[in-house]
Amino acid sequence: MDSAVSFEKLTEQFRRMPGIGAKTAMRLAFYVLELPKNEVEELAETIREAGEKIHRCPVCCNLTDEELCPVCKNVNRKHGLICVVENVESLMAIENTKEYGGVYHVLHGVISPLDEVGPEDITLKELLARVNEGGVEEVIMATGSNVEGELTAMYISKMLKPLGVKVTRLAYGLPVGSDLQYADSVTLSRAIQGRQAL
Repeated sequence: MDSAVSFEKLTEQFRRMPGIGAKTAMRLAFYVLELPKNEVEELAETIREAGEKIHRCPVCCNLTDEELCPVCKNVNRKHGLICVVENVESLMAIENTKEYGGVYHVLHGVISPLDEVGPEDITLKELLARVNEGGVEEVIMATGSNVEGELTAMYISKMLKPLGVKVTRLAYGLPVGSDLQYADSVTLSRAIQGRQAL
């Protein structure tokens, strides 16, 4: 009976993770139970160490285990160009393109009145402090195109305008390889508005 209770507790810990349903949680629990004891200890130690060492970068709120994140301490980045993203996953997606040479600011969420998430619940005051320090020429809003992402981008834009910094928004358009007939009207409209010269 004790082992069944322990199994349930382990499964429940996996179920708490975003995107993990009951079946996946159970598969992960069985996976852990099949590991050799030394690998279970290594996994537990890795989780403990990550929880203790990883923290938010004091400049951009990215996650790091050093004093500053690798982007902020890179002197070759354009520190006057800040790309505002909702989460670290978005930052990583932009970094993977190898097209962006500025720095970031991670909000760790979006404004969502229905979920009772307001401006004070994201890292907005840290962003405003960075801009107030001077040296920032442009802030690129790279929040999602959903209602909450748009609301957050508009709110931050209103907060930044009096500070005299240029605020831009990522262009939206058609995915590469897609057919026009399958695009919705909002996507087509944004693709037209964000067109570029050839």
